[in-house]
Amino acid sequence: MTRVLVLGGGFGGLFAARELRRRFGSGTEIEIISEENYFVFQPLLPEVAAGSITATHAVSPLRFLLEGVKVRKATIAEVDTDRRVVTVFQGVQRRPTEVSYDHLVVALGQKTDLSRTPGLTDHAMTMKTLDDARRLRTHMIEKLEHADITNMPEVKREALTFVVVGAGFSGIETAGELSEMIGRSLKYYPNIRPSEVRMVIVEFADRILREMPQKLADYALKHLEKRGIEVMLNTGVARATGTAMVTTTGERIGTRTIVATIGNAPSDVVKAMPLRLNRGKIEVERTMRAVGHENVWALGDCAMIPMKEGAEGPADFAPPTAQFAVREARALAENIAAVLREKAPKPFEYESQGALASLGAHRGVAQVWGVNITGFPAWLLWRAYYLGFVPGLWIKSRVLTNWILDALSPRSIVQVHNFRPSAVRFVHYLAGDRVFEAGTRADGVYAVIEGALQLVIDAPEHGGPTTRRIGPGEHVGDRMILGDTRRIGTVTALEDTKVLVMDREEFLRVANGVSAFRSHFREHIRSLYGIDWDPPNGGNPPA
Repeated sequence: MTRVLVLGGGFGGLFAARELRRRFGSGTEIEIISEENYFVFQPLLPEVAAGSITATHAVSPLRFLLEGVKVRKATIAEVDTDRRVVTVFQGVQRRPTEVSYDHLVVALGQKTDLSRTPGLTDHAMTMKTLDDARRLRTHMIEKLEHADITNMPEVKREALTFVVVGAGFSGIETAGELSEMIGRSLKYYPNIRPSEVRMVIVEFADRILREMPQKLADYALKHLEKRGIEVMLNTGVARATGTAMVTTTGERIGTRTIVATIGNAPSDVVKAMPLRLNRGKIEVERTMRAVGHENVWALGDCAMIPMKEGAEGPADFAPPTAQFAVREARALAENIAAVLREKAPKPFEYESQGALASLGAHRGVAQVWGVNITGFPAWLLWRAYYLGFVPGLWIKSRVLTNWILDALSPRSIVQVHNFRPSAVRFVHYLAGDRVFEAGTRADGVYAVIEGALQLVIDAPEHGGPTTRRIGPGEHVGDRMILGDTRRIGTVTALEDTKVLVMDREEFLRVANGVSAFRSHFREHIRSLYGIDWDPPNGGNPPA
């Protein structure tokens, strides 16, 4: 029996598996491998973040949508094209399992890589997954709650400043939806004035919505600015911290919310595959067959699909949109069917039917069959188009119900915590930033990776007054290890600094489990405090 294996459960993978199932009978086995058991309708993620759609209504179970297709929830480890097997980790034990194939379809999309900008990986939120949207919604409500009660003007300004990096479809729609969410929520926060809220879009290029005609981009820009959204063009991000973003023009924007819609990069699996990459994407022929491989195919965001012979510039390749992914899936299924019948596959050909973008506040821009549409009609068309695009009748009905209820009722500000910051994390500080103050709650041990901190202790009962410099390889906050819940000193960054922060519970787990780590801190605490220290729980990890 012929086995066709599809990697990835996004637009490309889902529709490729559906089209393959339609074209093959019982003599062919179609299997899809995905880390999640659901399909995310990504164009709706900004609305999930803004609360106009319930998170579970922006996803559909793969098993519901792919009747007759085997669904395997697993993490892809590696692909061996010589042996024609894909190794995955699956189940509770995460044991490696080999899955064989006759034809392989790669639809793994792209991941977000913000590592080129110091601090952006550690302090920016992304908009790729359902968890990203839910996390952003929770975070936004937390900033409003904090701003409503704080007595510190600087903290309030930072909490009410929201920065979106990138002015493509995702960035513009995210900023528009979040701005509407904030505007509709402020009546519940009496201590926040609309004038105190600042929404900023930062774009490295000289215009927004580069995928659309200039006229529509200009309309979108004017509409956003009219709503009070600042758009910084020809501006990039130089550095990010927990309380600020520094632009390439040297401006420091105090903010506690950075949403990055940039930084697309190939997944680790794609990078490790023995395939040719072009600009971070799999190089394929016009038939979507991977160059140099007879039975490996690729489509969607991870594939560089030429739309004509001799393609060179970005406009000569298929754009990474849902509209194209669906057409690519249909053509790919036809080509695999042709190869199995020992016929020649056909080049992929398709002309875009247009593009749409929601700007929030019941406004949008659209180009459909060459006709430009703006304002409310474009926004209504955007909703109608994507409602028709949503797979599954029951999901369509739930999305429509969400939209109707959102229009008729106040926007919910219920804060459901579904994200916990990592217990071990990197944090970046600019020179002069305060890391923590004396008397505040101890939240972790801080180990300096780069730069330097300064510890100042004024209290005589704790050995003050004293000042100490903490450089790379040193740490501060170790009294928390002994059970102290309050800081006894104030720490500031002497220069731009990167630290590793470890929560107490996580610290004790490591201390209990790693003897070298435990021995180091036992000696450290003995030398500082003259105490013979052992981690709690008798050497066993905390429950």
